[in-house]
Amino acid sequence: QVQLVESGGGLVQPGGSLRLSCAASGKFFSIYTMGWYRQAPGKQRELVARITGDGSTNYGDSVKGRFTISRDNAKNTIYLQMNSLKPEDTAVYYCNRAPMATMNWGQGTQVTVSS
Repeated sequence: QVQLVESGGGLVQPGGSLRLSCAASGKFFSIYTMGWYRQAPGKQRELVARITGDGSTNYGDSVKGRFTISRDNAKNTIYLQMNSLKPEDTAVYYCNRAPMATMNWGQGTQVTVSS
């Protein structure tokens, strides 16, 4: 059973940056398309970025040009570099397979953008 462990969240001022990490256990990670999702209070979880096994990326309109997803298959890890953060980016961030989240969810990592 694959386990996902997200880290790297925190409190940051508007315009700041954070880098999130997601470590996955299990085999065959390198062939999966993986994604970063987020869930803000009172809202549904949404997919914000995804990356194929060979590194092709896709972003939601709300984060395009500000967020960069990457992966290190040797470490079974994906990353999300978040720049120019806005208060509306405040959410719990999760990783999972994409576009269908078929793995068990991890605990997520809280990102709060506030002055």
